[in-house]
Amino acid sequence: MLDPARGYDLIGDVHGCAQTLEHLLDTLGYRFQAGVWRHPERIAVFLGDIIDRGPRIREALHIVRDMVEAGQAFCIMGNHEFNALGWSTPAPPDSGHEWVREHTPRHARLLGETLAQFEQHPGDWNDFLKWFYQLPLFIDAERFRVVHACWDASLIAPLRSVYGDGRIDQAFVQASAEPGSFASAVFDRLLRGTAMRLPHGMTLTGGDGLTRASFRTKFWEDDPQTYGDVVFQPDALPEPVARRPLSPSEKNALLRYGANEPLLFVGHYWRSGIPAPIRPNLACLDYSAVLYGKLVAYRLDQETQIDPNKFVWVDVTRPEVGQ
Repeated sequence: MLDPARGYDLIGDVHGCAQTLEHLLDTLGYRFQAGVWRHPERIAVFLGDIIDRGPRIREALHIVRDMVEAGQAFCIMGNHEFNALGWSTPAPPDSGHEWVREHTPRHARLLGETLAQFEQHPGDWNDFLKWFYQLPLFIDAERFRVVHACWDASLIAPLRSVYGDGRIDQAFVQASAEPGSFASAVFDRLLRGTAMRLPHGMTLTGGDGLTRASFRTKFWEDDPQTYGDVVFQPDALPEPVARRPLSPSEKNALLRYGANEPLLFVGHYWRSGIPAPIRPNLACLDYSAVLYGKLVAYRLDQETQIDPNKFVWVDVTRPEVGQ
């Protein structure tokens, strides 16, 4: 799909911050011509989660889809696009549920801003739901890879044998409604990442107001010893939990993306601070744009290690989020 000789601008989670996206594209040298943001030499690659939470979701989707359809960008699926498909897709008849993603208050809250902004544009929303099926779950360009949350070769290899370009269909979305199914594992791992349950039935309420019984984990640590060594989320673990040693079985269950694997770019994880590589072959480009953070890009050329000087970002101002 991707020309290895091209330069690519990889862009993290937009979450409806369309005004900031235009500012970032302008900073990167893209210009709005004939209705599409274009660069004379480079192509953008969006890491998913274009929708939800922000003030200009419909506008952001139009920007990204128009760029993709004009050959000026690629875009992969994020967990929020998958959530929208699950919300809108009937569950299999024998599942005991009406929808793949049940219409609970919690799920409604996550998608609520998107549905509200499209309330007067139902035809437009249906068109975007169809377009979400054109978004691959991953891109493997050999010298670099992109996936929304986590690269798991044990799932990607069998997925490619059926969906060679990473684009799934409605049957796959419906299959994901079955807990423990291959489709459920693919969406959970590739689009949400790895996680570990909190001990003793504990729960934590995060900065987003949601209460969870598990925490997101790193998938690259070579020799972690404690829970604190593997936590990878904005919300810190309580100190006694962070000090808790990992059991041998917990260590063995951790995924490890090797230091010698191709460059990998992910979004999803709500980072903060100055954008920088996690390690020489791994970078997260989600810096909490919709929480007054940064909308971040990485300017990839022919390098074989991620260069700290090639991150470009725009700080999200409160007028963007508040309008």
